[in-house]
Amino acid sequence: MRQGRAGTEAVTTRWRRALHRARTVLRRTAVDYFRGDASDWLPFTALLACVPLLGWATVGVPVWCPPTALVFPVLLGGLLLRPASLLLLYVAAAGALVVEDAVLGPYQDAAAREVTPGTVLVVSAVAFAGLMIAQFRSRVGVPWRRGGTMLFDLRERLRVQSRLPQLPAGWHAEMALRPAGGQSFSGDFVVATRSADGRYLEAVLTDVSGKGMDAGSRALLLSGAFGGLLGSLPPGQFLPAANGYLLRQKWEEGFATSVHLVLDLDSGDYELLSAGHLPGMQLSAGTGCWQEKAAEGLMLGVDEDAEFGGVKGTLRSGDALMLYTDGLVEAAGRDITEGIDRLVGAADHYAGTGFQGAAWLLIEAVAKDVNDDRALLIISRD
Repeated sequence: MRQGRAGTEAVTTRWRRALHRARTVLRRTAVDYFRGDASDWLPFTALLACVPLLGWATVGVPVWCPPTALVFPVLLGGLLLRPASLLLLYVAAAGALVVEDAVLGPYQDAAAREVTPGTVLVVSAVAFAGLMIAQFRSRVGVPWRRGGTMLFDLRERLRVQSRLPQLPAGWHAEMALRPAGGQSFSGDFVVATRSADGRYLEAVLTDVSGKGMDAGSRALLLSGAFGGLLGSLPPGQFLPAANGYLLRQKWEEGFATSVHLVLDLDSGDYELLSAGHLPGMQLSAGTGCWQEKAAEGLMLGVDEDAEFGGVKGTLRSGDALMLYTDGLVEAAGRDITEGIDRLVGAADHYAGTGFQGAAWLLIEAVAKDVNDDRALLIISRD
């Protein structure tokens, strides 16, 4: 009796271990498949099995399953399979159409259940589109299931690089980005860091030539490079180093405007260095007026001997400094000075609240439907 129980428990244990191993392998395979590291045999087998099933359903109940139902495995194959596997699936789908045509009978004008020329045309068009998608992904070198995920990762990386460091009590900083056309990628970006002792804040606002998706890849590359340079070089050497880096890329549209802020968080003294960027605007709490802070400098990526001038100022209690890109203030048929006046006029409404949550609302107020990238950085002192 005991031996029988022991044998039963041993068999149960072996089954549990086997089931656990199978579950682990299946989970690992699913993860690898999602990442693009595994073979596509599993989706290929599943889609290939769907082809004869659909063919059988078409022959048996053509009213509910027409011959054009073959577009479903064909379409999914274009999204999930490699080009070589996809061609094998297409051969199977073509064979299914031939069998359906032979069983259902020759095409007649009055019949609606046979394989018509329109059926062949629809399935062929979907197959061609799927093959183009698969070949494009293969040619680019992006795993066939990771294209969308990779773009999402790039977008999130750009957002992470644009986050502002935490400031000490008495200071507030916020930034808002709005890409052109409602896209997820922007040619405007911000990189910022604090010195090792925490006393100085360095922030760079850059506007890459182009907009939206066209400038997003260059903005991502530059934001990574600028983030590495910022804080590693003396403030006066950052823009020359960024200019040299941009020139070495030799892009056709290889220029950008940039403004570099170096702020002493103890005293409130700052220096604003410009590379062809729009002037900053400072609010003086004592007078309630905005003062333009314009520095001279050539755009990045134009001349290797370019010089970048700076302007100095001080942020006292209640003061604020706004840095922005041209998408906020430029518009067809309107002078840029008028656009700046409109921006500071809208910003006056938030002076009493210390500009808490004002960056995004200001973009909504002055440039909501502008087809250009927009970025706004606000630093205020309580």
